[in-house]
Amino acid sequence: MANSTKASNAANARTPRRRASITDVAKAAGVAVGTVSNVLNKPERVLPATRERVEAAIAELNFVRNGSARQLRAGTLTSVGVVVLDLANPFFTDAARGIQDRLERDSFTLMVAGSDEDLDRERRYLRLYEEHGVQGVIVSPATDDIDHVLAVRERGTAAVLLDRPSPVPELASVAVDDVAGGRLAVEHLIAQGHERIALLNGPHTIRQCRDRRDGAAAAMADAGLDPGTALVEITVPGLTPDGGEAGIREVVALPARTRPTAVFCVNDLVALGVLRTLRREGVAVPQGMAVVGYDDVTFAAELATPLSSVRQPTSELGTRAADLLFRPEDSAPEQVVFSPELVVRESSASSPEAGRPR
Repeated sequence: MANSTKASNAANARTPRRRASITDVAKAAGVAVGTVSNVLNKPERVLPATRERVEAAIAELNFVRNGSARQLRAGTLTSVGVVVLDLANPFFTDAARGIQDRLERDSFTLMVAGSDEDLDRERRYLRLYEEHGVQGVIVSPATDDIDHVLAVRERGTAAVLLDRPSPVPELASVAVDDVAGGRLAVEHLIAQGHERIALLNGPHTIRQCRDRRDGAAAAMADAGLDPGTALVEITVPGLTPDGGEAGIREVVALPARTRPTAVFCVNDLVALGVLRTLRREGVAVPQGMAVVGYDDVTFAAELATPLSSVRQPTSELGTRAADLLFRPEDSAPEQVVFSPELVVRESSASSPEAGRPR
């Protein structure tokens, strides 16, 4: 008998408790379902004594209203779906925080997914968001193909591109001028005396990677350097610290006479892998190799060798993207482009100027 009781208790512990419904609350309080609804939504319409009975039943049953069901019945599911390239990248988590802060002002909730730079996965998440009836989507596209985003908009769901300028006037977007950002990084390194610079980049199918490369090449050309030889571009296997480690190992393996003396990394995660590997190899930064990243994420200033980085207004990007979802339907879609700034720290310049935006 004791063993049977123990087994029953264990089974009960494994079985999730049924969620109390509004009908359960009404039955426990001895009132109609409509009365419970009024207590939840219009308590001023309910007599104090009745309201107290209902609230006691709510507390006893641990009742939580099913907001999704209520919103679906009313046809007003107040959620926004977001798809970013990489949830592990602090740039995108900071942007998502900006989106969330803006949505909360209108009592909207946020759903976030990462595509991992995979177009098929991006499409799949957008389809799921539509099936869940979200009011809008914000997408950081994995490629130049945005037909599926346009299709979502044409079916009546508001859509905004994040971290990418819109190629068409009918789609709103929020982005940073990445060509200018790439130019800032390489102009700084050239000013420090570097004439051969490695660019650890991602695939050119990603617009940000392509634009940052174009800005870097333009800076070299303006300085009288041939980008074809003075800019050594290496495509890393991932926009991650491990990708940065693989890229910098290719750089240091080059013959001394052709080896770059500085590295421009397409983002700060890649730069983190570069700094980690150079430290293990005993290469001094910036004396043996200068390093500049991109994004200026939170950890950039806190590293053992603080990282110079091109700063983007990350949270503001997210806030502005969410703002665009709330524009009147008859207003023209807006394409917002922010300007980046370079923050110089010890990884590229051991000078009194380090730490100051430029």
